[in-house]
Amino acid sequence: MAANGDNESTATSLLTKGVLAVTLVAAVAVGAYQLGSRQAATGRQEQLAAELKKQLAEEKARLRALRSRMEAELDALALRLGSLRAHMLRLDALGERLVKKGKLDAEEFDFSREPPLGGVDGNAVENAATLDISEELKQLDRSLKDREHKLELLEELLMQRELSEQVRISGRPVKQGWISSGYGRRTDPFTGKKRFHRGIDFAGKAGSEVLAVAAGVVVESKWEKGYGNVVEIRHADGYITHYAHNRENLVKVGDRVEKGETIAIMGSTGRSSGPHVHFEVRRNGKIINPSRFIRRG
Repeated sequence: MAANGDNESTATSLLTKGVLAVTLVAAVAVGAYQLGSRQAATGRQEQLAAELKKQLAEEKARLRALRSRMEAELDALALRLGSLRAHMLRLDALGERLVKKGKLDAEEFDFSREPPLGGVDGNAVENAATLDISEELKQLDRSLKDREHKLELLEELLMQRELSEQVRISGRPVKQGWISSGYGRRTDPFTGKKRFHRGIDFAGKAGSEVLAVAAGVVVESKWEKGYGNVVEIRHADGYITHYAHNRENLVKVGDRVEKGETIAIMGSTGRSSGPHVHFEVRRNGKIINPSRFIRRG
């Protein structure tokens, strides 16, 4: 009996030790698992933190690049604005000179005044950082369009005036000289009898220039009895001007001449008592007193 009791005690002791051993192993396993889990979680957090740091660095780099690009664009915009302002000043100066030279109404073509504008206020809200530059660009654009319109009108007006002045018969057919014989009845220098003089004689230095008094087309350049070397020019509205007694004609039939252009050299050819140019004006074949055209000049 005593032996059986010792055996049971021994078995119980062995069982208890086995249970303790299993429990210890299980505890160790659980601890190891928990430690591994914590280490794995810590590793993922570190990896996530590293990725976030990388993304933040990339965003900072993009922001620096964007800021640098914006600064470069603002610098370029500032240069462009400066160039536009300089261009505006040149246009204003040119316009003022043209107005002054053309003796036009300075108030009508006022290049120092901004174009008149109107309209209701809008409700759109612009960014304060870009409002000034945007508004200045709009103002410059309006001003440039206004200047361009004024210059176009001014150019058209001056061209019309120049064209009108070119075709308008006015002035003297010589740069220097004096009227030696007027239009109308006079005593003929060769016969002493009264005769009708159909033009005005301008005496001057032999070899001086004979000038066209208006733009036109040469219809005659020839020798004519009594007149010597003659040039005739057809102008607008049926007018013809006649220049006689030239030493030499410098234009030929069909030539287009401008007002003030040299068409001949003064001489004393034909029925002439000395160097001069005989100047006549006709309209539709009718002789006209040249005096009023000379006074226009």
